[in-house]
Amino acid sequence: MGSLEGAGTQRTDMTVLSKRFFPPIIKALKPRRSVRQTGAHLNASTDATQQSVPTEADVVIIGGGSLGCQTLYHLAKMGVTNTVLLEKDQLTAGTTWHTAGLVWRLRPNDTEIQLLSHTHKVLTNLEEETGIEPGWINNGGLFIANNKERLEEYKRLQTIGKVMGIDSYLLSPQETKKLYPLMNVDDIYGTLYSPKDGTIDPHGLCTALSRFSTRAGAKVYENCSVTDILTSKGTFGSSVIEGVVTEKGTIKTKCVVNCTGAWANYISELVGISTPLVAMKHAYVVTEKIPGIENMPNVRDHDASVYLKLQGDALQVGGYEVDPIFIEKIQKEFAFGLYELDYDVFGVHIEGAVNRVPCLEHSGIKSTVCGPESFTPDHKPIM
Repeated sequence: MGSLEGAGTQRTDMTVLSKRFFPPIIKALKPRRSVRQTGAHLNASTDATQQSVPTEADVVIIGGGSLGCQTLYHLAKMGVTNTVLLEKDQLTAGTTWHTAGLVWRLRPNDTEIQLLSHTHKVLTNLEEETGIEPGWINNGGLFIANNKERLEEYKRLQTIGKVMGIDSYLLSPQETKKLYPLMNVDDIYGTLYSPKDGTIDPHGLCTALSRFSTRAGAKVYENCSVTDILTSKGTFGSSVIEGVVTEKGTIKTKCVVNCTGAWANYISELVGISTPLVAMKHAYVVTEKIPGIENMPNVRDHDASVYLKLQGDALQVGGYEVDPIFIEKIQKEFAFGLYELDYDVFGVHIEGAVNRVPCLEHSGIKSTVCGPESFTPDHKPIM
């Protein structure tokens, strides 16, 4: 791993691929059911079989995805265990179950890097804490620099990371090719390699987090919908939380955490506020087996708006849609639902992926996932 070489040398422009690349990839598509059922193994860590909820709790968390389970876990770590997590369906319902699970360690500001460092620490310690394998895979990550400006950005990113204790390396195209032999490096200036990046299995993560929390005394209720939030009048026209009404009873509480993601406004509306989130259709595809792809790092090509996630002996291909399909109002009953993949929208990812890893031109697609995902105005968390 060395410093970048040849950054100022002559290069060819990124290939603009024609749709002649699409048929070999698309023709192998197999039908996918629109609704997926979760495994019963998650139920072992919940109190779903109980007929009623506690009469009171210090904190009530609504939503049993990764955010809700993380909130429950961190409260338990701080000694707050008189807590209840309510999930109207099953843990991971909503968007967590179909997430790509990519974990990058570098971001363009110190706050996000510290948050990611903490997340990385949690992921790598969960098995020791709980005895449950959360599905953490440490295969590293590569950021692709297609132009000089992007390379300069990555140089700054490496510097920030170094200050924050994150190991990363600027690689030349030749060094990148040695690390990732299947990659086309003819049109890049270099890459930023972060060896401790990886992926997490959302089911394993939520199982481990909830198991730790319930062992500490917290309670998790699946198949338990929230029907109302009780409030009283506070000072200066504000409202004070008094309780949460569910199908299994009312819980007296002064603190509610809304962790319902794309469905956040169904809960926010109960107390007369609006959460600035917008839901969009977000997709990825999983390829058939690709010889030689095993153990390769995950790849993000920001300029092509595409990522390549290692998935065993195949790749998961996705990215942020440049012309996304907005969801006007997400269906309330859509716990494990999926949409049909729109290739007019997704096609740009196929072009970028084939350009970066040319052997994808001859790879079939094993499965597709197009589900809802929520986004904030600045793409940052809302707290």
